[in-house]
Amino acid sequence: MPILGLGLHVIVAILFAVHVWRTGQERWWLLVLFMFPLLGSFVYGLTVWLPEMSRSRGGRKVVRGLRNTLNPGRELREAQDAFEHSATMANRVRVADALQASGRNGDAIAAYREALRGVHADDADIQVRLARALLENDEAPAARELLESLIARRPDFKSAEGHLIYARAVAASGDRARAREEFETLIGYFAGIEPRARYVEILDGWGEHAAAARLVEESLSHIKHMPAGARRLNEEWIRRLKHASVRAVAPP
Repeated sequence: MPILGLGLHVIVAILFAVHVWRTGQERWWLLVLFMFPLLGSFVYGLTVWLPEMSRSRGGRKVVRGLRNTLNPGRELREAQDAFEHSATMANRVRVADALQASGRNGDAIAAYREALRGVHADDADIQVRLARALLENDEAPAARELLESLIARRPDFKSAEGHLIYARAVAASGDRARAREEFETLIGYFAGIEPRARYVEILDGWGEHAAAARLVEESLSHIKHMPAGARRLNEEWIRRLKHASVRAVAPP
């Protein structure tokens, strides 16, 4: 479908041309992209953009999301095949991750619990993943209890993702005072925008529109100073933050 008179393939070529310029790629890529926008974009995406994205954690999520959009269930099928070929703990966790990403949180919970056996019974990383699945399965009190037990046993263990899951579980459990403390700490050190966006949504849900509006304003100012690459990796959370800002600034 044309967009502002341009074909979608031309829009993609323009976006890749911006990527060429910002990341310092060879300038002949610009010629390829604009002389052959469809084929050039395909080749550039396959040989430059996807490999670059795959080198970062956030980029790997983007690539997995793209692959899942183009081929739903692919990661789960591949994970299950890998586990059938080699029933290692890593492959079992991969299956659990794929189940959780597919929205099958109940199955993911069972798979993570299977992984937490034997020598891996106290694996902190798997427990964080299990807590995430519990939270997504509307079992916030269980997620909070699991992470508090982990914190008590492993006070040296540090996980920004685990901290965010804990803060969300505390908020979902109705403990507003503790949730405020956790989110304010998270916002102070978390590299991404997710804690800010989630906290704005939570404040808005509590009816604390003025506090949500203040956080939106401060966060949008913070985003302006983020590198372009970091903004790209946080696109979803920036979008959610801006969407929440409409409700926060102008509540019904």
